[in-house]
Amino acid sequence: MIFVRYESWRQYVRLYPINTILIALCAIMFAVELGTGGFSGDNLYRLGAFVGDPSYNEWWRYFAALFLHGSWPHLIFNLFGLFVFAPPLERIFGHGRYALFYLVSGVLGNLAAVWLAGGAWYGVGASSAIYGLYGAYLYICLFQRHRLDPGSRTTVYGILASGLIYSFVVPNIGYMAHLGGLAAGFVLYRLLGSRWASS
Repeated sequence: MIFVRYESWRQYVRLYPINTILIALCAIMFAVELGTGGFSGDNLYRLGAFVGDPSYNEWWRYFAALFLHGSWPHLIFNLFGLFVFAPPLERIFGHGRYALFYLVSGVLGNLAAVWLAGGAWYGVGASSAIYGLYGAYLYICLFQRHRLDPGSRTTVYGILASGLIYSFVVPNIGYMAHLGGLAAGFVLYRLLGSRWASS
């Protein structure tokens, strides 16, 4: 089971430096949110949230929003996903390529949310990038089964099923960003994975 974390914190930081940085940035920006006005729409927008109307979005917002969160549960849920599920992909891709994959998946997921689910709303959170990771795992489960043991494949299917149900059932969840990130990760891994991933 590749999703069980056996490492000590020191080992984790050494083996997965990019993921450690991503987790730290989310935590730091959450502290900034708390110190500058909390989770109000105005404060989130000032710090980098994107909105449903693309005419109000500078390009950097699709990137910056990946490190902002709208509540304590939102942050904890996403950091748990990053901590547990991202390390194997950093190992598969290597540090730099993993960082690029994560950021591009997240940005594409956020773009999909704006163009497919317009309206008056604010978008923040790492989940579009995290679903990009799930998209890569889905591709591996379907077409590179030798990379994952049966328990890990079952975990991927379970996480995807429960996560997508949760996305549609719970109010104020950016399900279009989740779907966009999932599709982006799946396609990006299809296009780049065979060249980037070690055997």
